Amino acid sequence: MSKRPKNQLRPTTIEPFPSAAAGSVQIAMGGTRVLCTASIAAQTPRWIERDEDGNPVHGWVTAEYAMLPGSTPDRKRRGPDGRSTEIQRLIGRVLRAAVDLDKMPGIAITCDCDVLQADGGTRTAAITGAYVALAQAIAVARADGRISKNPIIGSVGAVSVGIIDGKAHLDLDYELDVRAEVDMNVAMDSKGNFIEVQGTGEKGTFSRDELDTLLDLAGKGIRKLMKIQREALR
Repeated sequence: MSKRPKNQLRPTTIEPFPSAAAGSVQIAMGGTRVLCTASIAAQTPRWIERDEDGNPVHGWVTAEYAMLPGSTPDRKRRGPDGRSTEIQRLIGRVLRAAVDLDKMPGIAITCDCDVLQADGGTRTAAITGAYVALAQAIAVARADGRISKNPIIGSVGAVSVGIIDGKAHLDLDYELDVRAEVDMNVAMDSKGNFIEVQGTGEKGTFSRDELDTLLDLAGKGIRKLMKIQREALR
């Protein structure tokens, strides 16, 4: 049984990771570890809107997510599945809220989130780490002259919250997650606005007051995560 206070994040670090990608970090939240890289593509997707000269008028940010075979006790099979597809779409949506795509025309950045070790909260850790990798890649593109104006609007981060034994908990590890009556993933921007809220009554229902408590708890946790992001980007 975890002795961690209910309103406390697991020990969290975001550290550089050697990679050929423009941005690359490993985020660790307790026993969960995710490698997040951000690669700049030479071409934008074909469907990107273009001007009369055929030049793309905005850029794009997307994400891919995978749990590596050794990330769980029972080997995770390689290849896409419904859960991974849903999670990578979530990550992409949240990351796009961090940038002004009109200020990065012709630039497409893919953030790859590979789970090295899973102990709960992999999707939220991936979002928090991927933002740092994305910011690193944008800095590289600006230094190379591929982006003239900084497209970053502000940081984004995410965390899980839930209700276990009738009490609200922050940053659920696997042990807490499997016991949760209510499980929720929350993504926010640096202004405190919500980008995505995924909440489920796993073993019951929850009240409006409990929802407000969970959202407040998530907001406090994400503000702490954003401080760690800022330190990683210095």
